[in-house]
Amino acid sequence: MNVLKKAIEIDRLNTDQEKIDEVTRRITEHGNYLRKRYPLLQYQNALGASVMAFSLVGMAVTGGLYLKGFIPGWTCILINALLTSFIHEIEHDLIHRLYFRKHPLAHNAMMFLCWLARPGMPSPWLRRDLHFHHHKESGTASDVEAWITTSGNPWGILRLLKLIDGFLFGFLNAVLAPGWRQKVRLLGRIIRLNTPFGLLYWGCWYVFLGYHLYIGLGSIMGAEVYSSAATLELMNVVNSAVVILIAPNMIRQFCLFFISSNMHYYGDVAPRNALQQTQVMNPWWLWPFQMFCFNFGSTHSIHHFVVRDPFYLRQMTAPYAHKVMAEAGVRFNDFGTYKRANRFSMEHSQTRSRG
Repeated sequence: MNVLKKAIEIDRLNTDQEKIDEVTRRITEHGNYLRKRYPLLQYQNALGASVMAFSLVGMAVTGGLYLKGFIPGWTCILINALLTSFIHEIEHDLIHRLYFRKHPLAHNAMMFLCWLARPGMPSPWLRRDLHFHHHKESGTASDVEAWITTSGNPWGILRLLKLIDGFLFGFLNAVLAPGWRQKVRLLGRIIRLNTPFGLLYWGCWYVFLGYHLYIGLGSIMGAEVYSSAATLELMNVVNSAVVILIAPNMIRQFCLFFISSNMHYYGDVAPRNALQQTQVMNPWWLWPFQMFCFNFGSTHSIHHFVVRDPFYLRQMTAPYAHKVMAEAGVRFNDFGTYKRANRFSMEHSQTRSRG
C-alpha cells in the first residue's frame, strides 16, 4: 500500500526535474537504509581496496597458472576478463573520489594500479574530466565520452570496428580527416591519449595479429615459414601478454562499450535530464555481455541519479531503484535504440526512413 502511494505521488509531480529530485531522494534514502542494516558497508575504503587487491592478485595467480601450463589460455582469458570488470568499476568509483578521498597517496596509487590493469584505456586522471562532463551534458553533442563508446553512430561496420578496436578506428578517422592540419591534430590526440601504456598495449596486439596472420597464411599457401630464435622468444612474451592482459581487456571493453552505448541515449536528449539520459537494459539474453561489465546495463542508470554510491551498493539498490525509476518514466529495454542510433525520440527512425 505504501509503495502504491509513493508511485501515485511521483505520478502527480508536474515537471521532469521534480521527478528527478524525487527519484534521487528515494534511492539515496534506500542506500542509507542499506548502510545501517549492513554495518560492513560503512567501511567503504576498505571494501574498495579489498576488491582491488582481490582482482589484481587473481589476475597474477591466473596468469601464473597459465604460464606453468596448469590451465589453458581460454580459461585465463575469461577469468581475467571478469576480474578486469571489477577493476573498471573500482576505477569508475575512484574517478568520483569514492575511495580514500582524504588520503591522496592511497587514492592515486589505486588509480595507477587500475591504469596498469587496463592499459588500453587513457589515464584515469584524464578520463575524470571527460566523465564529469558526461554527467553534466550526458547525451548532448559535447558528450565526448558517449561518442567514444559509439553512442549516436548508426549500426554498421564502422561502429562494430570502433567497438572492437578503438585505436584502429581513431587512426583511420584521423587519416581520412579532411586537410593535413586536421589529420595531424587527430593523430596527435590519439598518441597523447594512449601514451605510454596504450601504445605498448595496442602495439603488442598488432604484433600478435600480424605474426599469427603471417604464419597462418604461410601454412595455407604451403610455404615453409621460419622464425629466428629471437623472434620466437619475443612472440612467447607477446603471446603471454595477450592471454593474460590484452585479450581479457578486449573482451571486457567490447562488452562494456556494447552495453553502455545502447543504454545511453544520444543526440536529442534534453540538457541535464536524467530521465532521458539512460534506460535500464536487463533482458536475460544480454547476460553474456553483462557478465564482463559487472551488470552495467541494469545498474548504471541508477548512477545517473545517485553518484555517491559505489558499484556494489548499486547492485544491492537495484531492485528498489528500478521500481522508483519506472514510476518516474525511465525506460526499460527499449531495443528500438538500435535502429534509432541511440536517439531518445521514438520518431527518429521513421524520420530518417522518410528522409
